[in-house]
Amino acid sequence: MSTKGKRTQDYAVVILAAGMGTRMKSSTPKALHRICGCEMLLLVVDAVRGAGIDNITVVVPQDSSPFKAVLGESVQYATQSEPFGTGHALLQARTSLEEGANNILVLYGDVPLIRSSTLSNLMQRHAAAEAVATLITSCSPDPTGMGRILRDESGSITAIVEEQNADSGTLAIREVNSGFYCFRAPWLWQNLQRLSAAPNGELLLTDLVEAAVMQDLPIESITAEDSHETMGVNNRLQLSEAEAILRQRIRVHWMLDGVSIPDPSSVYIDKAVTLGNDTTVFPNTHIAGQTAIGRSCNIGPNSIVDDAAIGDGCTIVSSVVRDSTLESEVDVGPFSHIRGGAYIESGVHIGTSAEIKNSRLGRGTKMGHFSYMGDATLGENVNVGAGAITCNFDGSEKHETVIGRDAFIGSDTMLVAPVNIGDGASTGAGAVVTQDVPPDTLVMGVPARQRQESADSDLQEHTHQ
Repeated sequence: MSTKGKRTQDYAVVILAAGMGTRMKSSTPKALHRICGCEMLLLVVDAVRGAGIDNITVVVPQDSSPFKAVLGESVQYATQSEPFGTGHALLQARTSLEEGANNILVLYGDVPLIRSSTLSNLMQRHAAAEAVATLITSCSPDPTGMGRILRDESGSITAIVEEQNADSGTLAIREVNSGFYCFRAPWLWQNLQRLSAAPNGELLLTDLVEAAVMQDLPIESITAEDSHETMGVNNRLQLSEAEAILRQRIRVHWMLDGVSIPDPSSVYIDKAVTLGNDTTVFPNTHIAGQTAIGRSCNIGPNSIVDDAAIGDGCTIVSSVVRDSTLESEVDVGPFSHIRGGAYIESGVHIGTSAEIKNSRLGRGTKMGHFSYMGDATLGENVNVGAGAITCNFDGSEKHETVIGRDAFIGSDTMLVAPVNIGDGASTGAGAVVTQDVPPDTLVMGVPARQRQESADSDLQEHTHQ
């Protein structure tokens, strides 16, 4: 039973995410901590959907608002008001699932490295064996803190023994319980409500294995090929370890998909990022958020690209591009900053130590070093000299600068917004422009005025006509 590319209606998923994670020492619920730019819980949800299941219920604490802010209405919610164990948490989802799918997968919101393919394998084994319960195990080099899997001579699972209840022989077992289960739904609901509470008052899902053994019913398992898939995150150290593992997965994916990364260990790429073939990501570069980068780009070294759309053939050297769009064949840097919804059309050159904020630069424009364009619209083929800036903020409001096509903005020009520079107009070096400049006009000085020779020439031309 392959679920890849298909949606399955016979399975529903419950993700247990009500634990606050006191060892994280955080006001953020544990499952909502991020790795590679994505909440752990969302990574689990994505894995479930990748396995073809859309019927998802998330068990959350009393304050569900942080979870709904991340997942919205794409899942159902059940509330566990008191921490009475995993079995109790699963019972809270019964109302939404009891009359639905025939099989229930149980996952955890703080085990973010599970793969869709492993969940598909779990469902396949469960269906083929007609088991009442099928679980994922892993062989861990360090099983400390994990429940050990006990098997009989035939290899059948007979029990899951928690570490605090294990003798020395059991502690030597390396096969451990991951906490991922697939249950036949009618059997699950009948037996879950019959479980006896542990001495601490909790209902534990592991006791369902003992119940199935007592009833002489089939229990199946698969072993995760990668033990990291079942790694739980309980503190900041484990959070960083999970991030390192996922980060390497991401880099491997893109390198196998035609992206060059000469020094992988120094490159950070978030999960939602997309990269085109023949792009190269150089050392000490971070590509974050919902960034999409096209083909044949050179990104880095020492660059940050965050929530940006980058076209084909772009170069970004030692610069920051955030919340902005670059069309094709744009080169940026070094040491420049593009932010705040900037839009850079194709063929634009942005030099050293330039900043662009909430502005649009037209096709073929060249912006020299140590320049700033804020709240500005530049036409095609504009030349912005070194040190030229827009003075867009008057202390209370932002104002717009409009520069026409083929304009020439001299070095150290100050454009005091609101102001319009006409097509083909020019400003002299050091000009302070406080008034609109007509097309094909040169202005100079402080405050900038139309050059006298140009004005006299215009007058003579008018006289001779």
